[in-house]
Amino acid sequence: MVPIGEFLMILLVILLFFLLLGAVGIYLLVKVGKKATKKAKSVSTRVASHMAAMGTGDAAETERMRLDLRREVSLTRQAVDHALRDGWGLGDLPQLVGEIATHAEQLDAQLAHYAQERRVSPYIDHTALGRLREHHAKLTTSCARIRADLRNDQMAHSAGGIDQIQDRTDLEIEARRRAPDPLDQIDELYKRTTINRPLPDDLR
Repeated sequence: MVPIGEFLMILLVILLFFLLLGAVGIYLLVKVGKKATKKAKSVSTRVASHMAAMGTGDAAETERMRLDLRREVSLTRQAVDHALRDGWGLGDLPQLVGEIATHAEQLDAQLAHYAQERRVSPYIDHTALGRLREHHAKLTTSCARIRADLRNDQMAHSAGGIDQIQDRTDLEIEARRRAPDPLDQIDELYKRTTINRPLPDDLR
């Protein structure tokens, strides 16, 4: 028989193993729960912004500017990241896009604050709204110009590659054409001379 001391030791080891598994499981659940909560909060914030942007008035216009600014910055970041993955030399352009994103976050906070004030207060600060519109237009225009420049570079690069493919295609097709057989050319010339030769007098 197994001594009682060894049996208790085995039981304690098994119990500690299950406790360790339980602690790891709880840790993972808490971590996943935090991520899910953060994701749900982000989604709810986006939904609320979209709902607010569907209304009328200055507050709704401000929310639309926020959505538009986020979209422009996101598209510009994607374009720059794609160009970097392709190995393009972009100079200080990635740093510039980072600065634009920083200013966009600051403007987004200012727009959110203005929209909140506009929803609860009947008084309109036309000067502040005009400046917010101006800053929004400058940042979105900068994003659009950066994407247009990257797109032009991409099309120019593609055009050079397409021209090379067209030239190579012409060369390959020309090389695959069978060279004319000299015997066939002699036979063709003989046929032409016999057709054009006048008949003798006795055969007329």
